[in-house]
Order: sequence, then structure tokens, then C-alpha cells
Amino acid sequence: MNTELQLFNKLVSKLLLAEKNEPVVKPIKTTELDRELNLRFKDDGLSESEWEKLVEDVVLNTPRTATKLFFNQLFGGRQPKAVLGDLLAVVLNNSMYTYKVAGPQVGIEKAIMEKVCNLIGYENGDGTIAPGGSMCNFMAMVMGRDVKDNNARNHGVTSKMTLYTSAESHYSIPKNAAFMGVGRDHVRYINTNDVGEMDPVHLESVIQEDIEKGYVPFFVNATAGTTVLGAFDNIESISPICKKYKLWLHVDGAYCGGVIFSDKYKHLVKGIELSDSFSFNAHKMLGTPLSCSIIVTKDKEDLFKSFSNEAEYLYQTDADDFDLGKTSIQCGRRNDALKLWTLWKSVGNKGIEEMVDNQFYLADVAREYVSSHPNYTLYSHPESVSICFNYKDIPATTLCTTLYEDAATLVGYGKFGEDEFVRLVTINATNTKEDILRFFETLEKGAIDIHGKSLIQ
Repeated sequence: MNTELQLFNKLVSKLLLAEKNEPVVKPIKTTELDRELNLRFKDDGLSESEWEKLVEDVVLNTPRTATKLFFNQLFGGRQPKAVLGDLLAVVLNNSMYTYKVAGPQVGIEKAIMEKVCNLIGYENGDGTIAPGGSMCNFMAMVMGRDVKDNNARNHGVTSKMTLYTSAESHYSIPKNAAFMGVGRDHVRYINTNDVGEMDPVHLESVIQEDIEKGYVPFFVNATAGTTVLGAFDNIESISPICKKYKLWLHVDGAYCGGVIFSDKYKHLVKGIELSDSFSFNAHKMLGTPLSCSIIVTKDKEDLFKSFSNEAEYLYQTDADDFDLGKTSIQCGRRNDALKLWTLWKSVGNKGIEEMVDNQFYLADVAREYVSSHPNYTLYSHPESVSICFNYKDIPATTLCTTLYEDAATLVGYGKFGEDEFVRLVTINATNTKEDILRFFETLEKGAIDIHGKSLIQ
């Protein structure tokens, strides 16, 4: 291992230097990938020098998600203390299903769940770490199904169960409905207002219609940070409807659920304690390496009822509360708690709060820039870390694709209603005001290049 660790340090040093000098790597076209990099397999392995050179080439040609010009997805940046935790988790290689094989690592995950439940007001709650937000939503949907129909876990779904989610919610909801036997056709998409928030009046009317038609409503998915606009559904307005019709209320905070750590912005999920389950991605607002998704439930018994299964070959101690496989959808599960713990213990509650607050500050900087420059059109709203805009008359797809192909910056585009726009996300807490202004400078230069190319053509 010492040889490989020395090589690791060498490769990381080269990567860090490349990130500084070239924040955005020139993309390799898919049609040229086989020619540029020797990725396919042969009977014989490479020599040590050939292997090292190939690994270096792959590393240096991979998109650089930690740089100051990466704004393309809902994650970015690099928190060194969290990276260290992730590296240690790889070397330790514990599976998190039993205390017998994970030891204090189980205590670390339980400490995280306890604090998260405390932050949102779940007095008898518990949770687990899942591979991503999609899996968290799936687990919430399964618990909601089982609470509505206690026999579903044994006999399968035998009634026409329906679930409800915002038209702007994550695409995992219909996928999960297919996986769990409810079916995509039984997902009801609820209208939103002009800023992307779920309409509670429409929600209740659709529920009533389904009941009259003989359907069995069981689950409502509210969103804390919609994928495009970053909108927050009004939990206090949705909760009474769920209680009235005995529906499980889940809050999908994969994108922006990290606001629970901020005194200044936790009002965006006001009423979160009224929900039955809540999830957020620490690899987004909290900046841990992918992936680190947390789901907690108000009643810890719901986790156990839906996901436990006896296995004598696995559970061989009297430590139910510390055998995490009994509250997880997975059996073998990598340790994704350690990287969050090493970061959190390093900076404390206040440090996590500062990270979240800085993202909203950077979003304010970006909105102010867009609003004060006449060539921009702003589409998003305050109190969101998604800044949606267009520049001049350039289609968002054209602008974003050109910036990517020219290795200028990575930023995506989105759509709401009939409007399509550039979607800048300020999720990288290591960025500064100067980094945001540099982004706009880079974008405007790219726009000039686009006009120049069109004149030539």
C-alpha cells in the first residue's frame, strides 16, 4: 500500500495544480474516447509505467467538480476534512450493517442521526444513510405504503394506491412508484404557483377526486429546494391535508434541506417537525464527497418495520440498536458517515451553519448582478441558491454548451413553464463573491465568442 499511497499523493498533486491552472478540462468527445484513452481490456495487463501513465491521463481528463468554475450540478467544491474522512473509510473498509464489523463507526452514524432528528424536532426519530436522494425518497415511500397498508410488505400492493408530488419535484418519484409496485400511472402531479411551490388547494382537490373514484391515497412528497428553481413547498399548508386524509408526509430536502443547520434560513422549512420523514444530501449543501444522503423518520419503529429482516448468519450479537442493517434497505453498505463526521467535528455546528449561509450570500451576489445589468433576464426568486437567467438573445442551451465545449465554465440550463434559462447554483461553499463575478465575466466573454462565430458562419 505504501507504493500506491505515494502514487496517490503524486496524482493528487498533479490534479490540484491542473485545477489551479485549468479549472475546466477540455472535454473529450464520446466518439474520440477510445482513441484518446486506452480504456478497454486485453488478456495481459499493462507494465507499471504504462499503467501509471494511463491512470494519470484518466484523472487529468475527468471533469473538475471542485474548482471555482464548476456550477453544473447541485454539488461542487471540496472540503478537505471531509475528503480525509472518505479516504479513511476506504482504507478501513467497514460495512455498516452490524456493530460487530463496524464498531465505533456505527456510533458515528448514530450521533449524526440523533443530531439531525434533534434539529428538526423528531423526538422519537432515527435514520440511516442511503446512496442518494432517490433512494431516500424510495425508503420514505415504502414506509408510507406500509403505514397505510400493514399487509403490503407481505402480500404486495393489492389496492389502487396513489401518491402526490409537485409538478416540479424530482424525477425519482415516478421511478420509485414503478419499483415499489404502485405504478407510474398512480403518481399525481400537483400544480405549482409562479415560483414553483406546490399548490395545497389543488393537492386536496386531487386527493378528494381519487377517494371518490375508489383509489387509496397514501403519500405526499413535499420538496425543500426544487431541482430547477430551488423552491420550498409550504409544509405548514400541506401538513393539515396529510393529517386529514391520513397520508404520510415526506419532505425531500436533497438539494436544500441543509437549511436546517442555519438559524437565518431554517424558516424555509418551517413546520418540518410536522412531517413523517425528511431527507437531505450532505454532498450538496454540506460539501462532503459523493455520496452522503440522510433520511430520518419521526418514529424510528417505521424504519425497523419496513426494512428489518432476520438473518442469523449476519446478526450475531444482542445489539439491535447498533446493527444498522436492520434499518437500512441495503445489507453491505460502505461507511458514508465518517466523511460527514470528520468535517462536522472539525468546524462544529457553527461552521456548518456558516457554509449554508455563505451559499445564500453568493446567490444574493449573483441575483444582484443579474438584476443590475440590462442584458440579463432573471427568472428565479429570492431565498434560493438557484439563480435562473438568460443573457441577451442567446438560447440557454447554446450558451451553456459552448461554454462547456470551450472549457470556459460548466453551468447547466433548466426550464420552468415556457421559459428555458441558464441555471447557476451557488452550492459550493468555498466560493467567494469574486468567484461569482468571475463566472459572469467568463459567461459574457463566451457570449461574445458565440456572436463572433455566428457572424463568420
